[in-house]
Amino acid sequence: MDIQWYPGHMTKARREMQENLKLVDLIIELIDARVPYSGRNPDIQNMGVQKSRLLILNKADLADPEKNAEWSAFYRDQGYEVLALDSRERSIRKQVLTRIRTACAQKLERDRRRGIRNSSIRAMVAGIPNVGKSTFINSLAGRASAKTGNKPGVTRGQQWIHLGDGIDLLDTPGILWPRFDDPQAGLRLAWIGSVREEILQTEELALQLLTYLREAYPQAVSGRYGVDEMLNAPEVLAAIAAARGCLRTGGEPDTEKAAGLILDEFRHAVLGRISLESPA
Repeated sequence: MDIQWYPGHMTKARREMQENLKLVDLIIELIDARVPYSGRNPDIQNMGVQKSRLLILNKADLADPEKNAEWSAFYRDQGYEVLALDSRERSIRKQVLTRIRTACAQKLERDRRRGIRNSSIRAMVAGIPNVGKSTFINSLAGRASAKTGNKPGVTRGQQWIHLGDGIDLLDTPGILWPRFDDPQAGLRLAWIGSVREEILQTEELALQLLTYLREAYPQAVSGRYGVDEMLNAPEVLAAIAAARGCLRTGGEPDTEKAAGLILDEFRHAVLGRISLESPA
C-alpha cells in the first residue's frame, strides 16, 4: 500500500514556520512515542538547525514502556533534551518548563551576562498531524488555549500562547513531508491516525497491522479477540468480525467494519501498549 498525503495547507504552514524561526529560541518537537523515527518530519528536523531543541515523546502511555526508555536514551545520546509523557496530564507543566530552561541554558546565561533580567524564552511547538500539540499546550497553559481534536488537520493557523514564567509558545499546524520514500513510514503514520482517513483503504490497513502484531506482539490480538494465533491475517479479520457481531445481511462477516474496530482499539491502546519501531 503506497500511502501519500500532503495537502496544500501544509506547504503554507511550512513556509510560515520557516519565517517564524527568527522569533524563537527553541523548537519543541512532539513525536508520537509509538513511532519515534517514522514520526519525525525531516522538514522539521532541518528547520532552525542552530536552535535549541527539546524532543517530547508524546502519547508515551500508548507505547511499549521498554521502547520508550530505549528511544529516550537513543535521542539523548544524540545530544537532545528528551521527555516521554502523556500530554493529557496537567501535572506535566513543572517538568516541561524545567526541560525548556535546560534546553535554553546557554541563551539564559548569555542574557544574564548582558544584564538582562527576567529573561524570556519563545518556543515553537511543531510535529506531524494528530501528535497532540494542542493538548500539550493546553496542559501547560492550564486552559483551553489551542483547538484540539482526535484527527489530523485540526490546527490550521499559528498562534502565540503565553504560559507565564517568562515562556511563550507558538502553536503550529501538524505537517507531513511531500513524499514518504519509505512505504513503511507512511503505513505506520496511517496506523496511528496521522493520515487523513478518507484516503486510506481501511481493510488493507488493518490486515497489515494484524500481520505486524502477529510478529511483534502476538498476544495482543489473541488475548483481546480470542482468535487462533495460527490463522493468517484475513482469517483473523473474518474471525474478529464474526466474534464482534460485525455482520452483513445474510450473516457474512463485515470485514470492513471489523477493520475499523481493530484500528480504533489499537490507537486507544485497548490491545495493550504497543510500539511500531525500535532504535535497533
